[in-house]
Amino acid sequence: MPARTPALPRTARRALMQPLLCAALAAAWAGVSAEEIVINPGLVQTLPPNTRIIKPAAAPASAPTTAAAASAATAPSSAMVAPPPQDGALAALGGELSGRIQQLAHDSAVLGSGNKNTRVEIEVGALDPRLRLAPCQKIEPYLPPGLPTWGRTRIGLKCVQGSKAWNVSLPLTVHVWRTAMVLRDALPAGTVLLASHLMEAEVDLAAGTGMPVAEANGLVGRSLQRGMAAGSALRPPDLKARQWFAAGETVKVVAGGAGWAIATEAQAMNPGIEGQTIRVRTEAGKVLMGRAVADRLVEVAL
Repeated sequence: MPARTPALPRTARRALMQPLLCAALAAAWAGVSAEEIVINPGLVQTLPPNTRIIKPAAAPASAPTTAAAASAATAPSSAMVAPPPQDGALAALGGELSGRIQQLAHDSAVLGSGNKNTRVEIEVGALDPRLRLAPCQKIEPYLPPGLPTWGRTRIGLKCVQGSKAWNVSLPLTVHVWRTAMVLRDALPAGTVLLASHLMEAEVDLAAGTGMPVAEANGLVGRSLQRGMAAGSALRPPDLKARQWFAAGETVKVVAGGAGWAIATEAQAMNPGIEGQTIRVRTEAGKVLMGRAVADRLVEVAL
């Protein structure tokens, strides 16, 4: 009786099967170019009033240049990018899928801004041209959890009715425009801001960390953390933290809730640096933890 060939270990079998599975998946998806999934010009009929249609770039969108930002600042109240025409199995959906992709991205950006009058501009990128997707009768766009609604992000596309289920993500760049304070001229680090240094301009909320400061009175007297170019929006990380009081000074301590508030005096045990947690000692000798929020003012959470 011939000797029996010993079975391969499980890890070896898995290593051999992996390229076979990849080949099978590639064959199953062959037929439809995924890079042409994005938006049909027929979408123009479904967009809100005052919508500006912009020709898309062939590659995924990058951050806007200074010239592009200046051009966008003079645009109408809302703008969305119209990608190239669709082809293959997705063409039958026409502008309906396109409209849902655009609207989902637009609505999530407006919701995140907290202002329904915010101007939103969406640049739709392209999927990996190597992808091949099976024909699909119903595609659902969705927001992948954990991804930002502004800036460079992605929107999911899932086939829920077709011969082969698939799930891909489409790159987007979402610009959210609002009026805020910017610098008139370039200024070095350490500059104490004056009203004459500032002017209003439309800025992209998604272009930096933190919300741009919208009012001049929130900036006058503040010092720049770093040198900044003319036209730069001013955000919390761009400003030096203020020191509201020194250690040993007498401060007012406040706490409150729904329908109640209390206040007392205490001695600061640490310098009151803006936003930082400090310790204070009350007249009764009790030590409390709170945040320095204003001149000689500490807020305690109870």
